[in-house]
Amino acid sequence: MRYLSLAADYDGTLATHGKVDQCVIEALYRLKASQRKLILVTGRILDELKAVFPEHTLFDHIVAENGALLYNPATKEERTLGEVPPPSFVSALRRRQVQPLSVGKVIVATWEPHHTTVLETIKNSGLE
Repeated sequence: MRYLSLAADYDGTLATHGKVDQCVIEALYRLKASQRKLILVTGRILDELKAVFPEHTLFDHIVAENGALLYNPATKEERTLGEVPPPSFVSALRRRQVQPLSVGKVIVATWEPHHTTVLETIKNSGLE
């Protein structure tokens, strides 16, 4: 059976500790040269991914922000599949000192210790 594409996650699959080894990058180049499509699927925010992984342009498509943003590196076209987070919600999280806090085109992300604060802020903002 011939596979036509590879869809792979970034963290923990292509990347180890946030970095993609050179041997993985070389394998991706070989796969791309075989006329197969490369799709990167990640929970990361697109701008953060671009900053840590310049080779993102190897991919035909990127599904970022846990599926909320589709990106075509060749055309730089972005398609959001959700609404922009309200600035008041992001401001409220910052006032409550939720850190780290990553704000994408659609998602707002942080770590587990802040789940109660985030849930309270969602409820207080009327965003349930």
